[in-house]
Amino acid sequence: MSEITQILQEVGRGEAQASEKLLPLVYQDLRRQAAAQMSREAAGQTLQPTALLHEAWLRVTGDGDRQWQNRAHFFGAAAEAMRRILIENARRKSRLKRGGDLVRVDADQIELAATTPDEKVLLINEALEQLQVQDPEKAKVVVMKFFGGRTNHEVAESLAVTERTVERHWAYAKAWLFQHIRAKN
Repeated sequence: MSEITQILQEVGRGEAQASEKLLPLVYQDLRRQAAAQMSREAAGQTLQPTALLHEAWLRVTGDGDRQWQNRAHFFGAAAEAMRRILIENARRKSRLKRGGDLVRVDADQIELAATTPDEKVLLINEALEQLQVQDPEKAKVVVMKFFGGRTNHEVAESLAVTERTVERHWAYAKAWLFQHIRAKN
């Protein structure tokens, strides 16, 4: 059993100081995961990888009522937390009542088919939620690879399947998501 898994079990038991021992061990992996996710975001994004990492850390370890089976389970939970943060951020930005980023535009110059990066994130999330209803395992692969920056090997280990299965699920999910998003536009 790895040191990280042992500390994750300590966190699950509610042992004092366990989270403080865990953070230095997983920080670089979480930072890489956040940076991978932010590299796919639009330019001009106000959320930085470090802020995404810290917010996800608070969500994953915040209430102290968490139990993780192993390292892969923990990183899967972190990927899901990062996905939710980015979706919330996109939704917040797209709300008209906030009035942020409003610019006067001549009605004749509007391209109706154009979507903003935040709208694309919301479209991906909507499609992912529908895939999750149809095929939860393929949706988990998308979350771990796309939002978590995990490799096929890491995803396979986490889901207890072969890497070839992950490759097939990933290929299917990408095609399904593309088709679903294309139908929306």
